[in-house]
Amino acid sequence: MLRFFTISFLISILALVACDRNDLGQAPLAEDYPQEVKEWQQERINTLKEPHGWLRLSGMFWLSEGENRFGSGEDADIRFPEGAIPENAGNFVLEGRTVTMIVDEDVEVTVEGEPVSEMILFDGDETPEAEHNSLMWHVIERDDLIGIRLYNSENEQADNFDGFPRYEIDPEWHRKAKFIPNPEGTTISIANVLGQQIDAPSPGVLEFSFAGEIYTLDALEGSERLFIIVGDETNRTETYQAGRYLYIDYPEEGSDYTVIDFNTAYNPPCSYNRFTTCQLPPLNNRLDLAIEAGEKRPVGWDGL
Repeated sequence: MLRFFTISFLISILALVACDRNDLGQAPLAEDYPQEVKEWQQERINTLKEPHGWLRLSGMFWLSEGENRFGSGEDADIRFPEGAIPENAGNFVLEGRTVTMIVDEDVEVTVEGEPVSEMILFDGDETPEAEHNSLMWHVIERDDLIGIRLYNSENEQADNFDGFPRYEIDPEWHRKAKFIPNPEGTTISIANVLGQQIDAPSPGVLEFSFAGEIYTLDALEGSERLFIIVGDETNRTETYQAGRYLYIDYPEEGSDYTVIDFNTAYNPPCSYNRFTTCQLPPLNNRLDLAIEAGEKRPVGWDGL
């Protein structure tokens, strides 16, 4: 009798679990869902082509302590595009975490529209943007590295960009997901393409199902949404080898559920621009699953 009760109890528990897991599945779709995804795709194209879009990024130069000559000449420590600025344009002086820009007398560099000859570009806080003709640059800090990030508005390839290869929109990849909050202060280790590692805040874990299997993803904090870095089996042949990115909404108040729309999985900037420092998927987010949705591997771009 006890054995029968135990087996019946286990079956009941398994049935409840299965029912709860079946509650994941495909998320309901809006009537104009395909159009929504197409609008997202167009917005992504527009964003990448903006003056500070990733397609306009033209250089990333890590500074050495002391003087760093910049210009377009072969002898420049920080070599900007030829023809876009004089061969000798000035110096970036790094002292600790402070970067001072000193501009040569015969070169016009502006900040907020005003010519400058010498100014602090970075002192551990805000970093103003400097301009010369089609070039724009500012200071960037990555852990113990401090450098110059350069954009060039003159970029024919960016002008003609109409999107990366992508899978056809598939409603099956619009998945309901359960959000399981982490204890306050939880972090997970995230590495970037430079080999640096940080402990990033993780507000929770997402569970979703596909083809009868349950998968989990560690979520990171975005500015207003959850940020996901995911790797999957398509990385081997069709999508970017180091994974893709996703933003999803937090659950609405009073709910534990949200939607992961893999049709909006997109390429990290390091897949098409070598002057970026992309984060890589955490171990838990490298799934034994082929996510045949979203953007495919870029073709014809100068990625890593």
